[in-house]
Amino acid sequence: MANTPQAKKRIRRNEKRAEINGARMSRIRNFLKKVETAIEGGDKDSAQTALRNAQPELARGVARGVLHKNTASRKMSRLSKRVSAL
Repeated sequence: MANTPQAKKRIRRNEKRAEINGARMSRIRNFLKKVETAIEGGDKDSAQTALRNAQPELARGVARGVLHKNTASRKMSRLSKRVSAL
């Protein structure tokens, strides 16, 4: 258990950050899921639109520190390759 005031504050802060970061990741996953469903549906126009909407969300996740830069880049690359293959 935390003994110092600093450690107690860090525990409080970490809980708040975990909640916020969880919400951010959930939002990113929802955008990615929309792209996936559009790809599975075979609709290229909606897949491209969903991909354009997902790109800034991934970039925002990188900027906020919930995603690694290379992870976001890899996801974008793979999704864009699949959309262009439609």
